[in-house]
Amino acid sequence: MGMTISEKILARAAGLPSVRPGEIVECAVDLAMTHEGTAAAAQKFFAMGGARVWEPGRIASLLDHWAPAHTERIAGVHSLIRSFVAAQGIKNFYDIREGICHQVIPEKGHVRPGWLIVGTDSHTTTYGAFGAFATGVGVTDMAAVFLDGRIWLKVPPTIRFVIEGDLGPHVTSKDVMLYLLGRFGTEYATYKAVEFAGGTVRAMSVSSRMTLTNMAVEMGAKAGIVAPDDKTLDWLEPRLGFRPEVMNNDTDAVFELEIVINAGEIGIQVACPHSPGNSVPLHQVAGRPINQAFLGSCTNGRLEDLAAAVAVMGGRPVAPGVRMIVIPASREVYREAMGMGYIQALSEAGAVICNPTCGACIGAQMGLLAPGEVCIASSNRNFKGRMGSQDAEVYLASPAVVAASAVAGLIAGPEEVAGK
Repeated sequence: MGMTISEKILARAAGLPSVRPGEIVECAVDLAMTHEGTAAAAQKFFAMGGARVWEPGRIASLLDHWAPAHTERIAGVHSLIRSFVAAQGIKNFYDIREGICHQVIPEKGHVRPGWLIVGTDSHTTTYGAFGAFATGVGVTDMAAVFLDGRIWLKVPPTIRFVIEGDLGPHVTSKDVMLYLLGRFGTEYATYKAVEFAGGTVRAMSVSSRMTLTNMAVEMGAKAGIVAPDDKTLDWLEPRLGFRPEVMNNDTDAVFELEIVINAGEIGIQVACPHSPGNSVPLHQVAGRPINQAFLGSCTNGRLEDLAAAVAVMGGRPVAPGVRMIVIPASREVYREAMGMGYIQALSEAGAVICNPTCGACIGAQMGLLAPGEVCIASSNRNFKGRMGSQDAEVYLASPAVVAASAVAGLIAGPEEVAGK
C-alpha cells in the first residue's frame, strides 16, 4: 500500500520504511521556527537541563508579533531573545525589520519540499505550500526540540480536496478557503493532513497556495500541503541556490477522504463574526458599514495581494470615516511593492502603511477596534476580541474585497466600486 506526501515525510523523519495513520512516531525535525515564543521556549529549555541547543543551524528565530516593542515588558522579551540566540550561536535570527515569520522563512530559504518543520505558531502550516509537513507546537514541545531535535507525532490521515475548473472574476484562493470553511466547518479536519490538489490549485501562484495552507489550521488540520511542482521549484531555487528534490503521493496512496470541488461554484466569500467558518457569499453581507479595512497578515500580505488592492481601488480614495491599514508581510514584499508603485498608490489613496509585522491581525500595537466598530480584514481569524474590543466585529475577505470596501465605506465587491 502506498503513502501520501505527509506519510512519506513523517516516515523519512522517523527513519522508517513506511508509516500509517494513527501510528505515533519519533521524528527528527528539519527546522524549528520560533517567534516571540522563543523566550518561553528558552526558559523551559533551561528548566529541562538544557545548556546548548541541538543544532543552531536548524533553528530560525524571528521578532514579528510585537515589532517594534510597544511596552517595556515586550522590550524585555525581545532583549531576552536577542541574548539567547547570540549565546546559542543561532545565526538564522531576524529582528524587527524583516517581517512576519511565515513569509520570511520561505523567502530566506529555510523551507524545502519533504521537510518536517515545527513552529511556535499555529499558522506554521503555511510552509505546506512548498510540499513540507509543517505544524504548530507549544513552547514546551519546542523546548524539547531545542534539546535533541526530535518530536513525537501521531501520523494523521489525509483529506484531499481536489478543486477543478476556473475561478470566477475576482474569486481568489482566499475565497476558496473561506468557502471550504463555510461548507465543512472549523473542526472538519481536526488532526488530519489536508491536501489541496486539482487543476485550480495547479493554476494558482505559490503565494495563493500559501493562503490555502495558511488557513488549513482554521479547519483544525495538523498540516496543510500542496504537492510541489515546477512553480514551487522555480520559487525556491533562487532562494536555496539549487533545485530541491520533491516527494509526491504514491499512485496507490490511501486518503481518508477525497472531495472534488467545482471551482465554478465558489463565489466571492466573506466570513462573518466571530469565526472563519461563518462564511457566506458576499451578497449576504454587502452594504454593512465599516470603520476599518485591514490589508496584510501572513494570509494575504504578499505582493500579489497589494497589487490586487491597488487595481481594485484604481486611484480612488479611502472613504471618509474609514481607516485603511496596510501591512506588507515582509521587508522583501515592502521593497518590491515600493518598486512597483503600490505603496505610493495606497498612501495617496489615504491608507496608513505600517512596517511588516503581525500587528493589527492579532490586535497588538496597532489597529485596535473600539466597542461597536466594524473591520473588514484580509487576515485569517475574526474571533471575538481578537482585534480589540469584545464588542467589535471583524469580517474576513480577500484583498480585493477589503480594498473595495475601503473605497465604498461599506462591505462591497470589486465590481461594485468599478467606475465610481
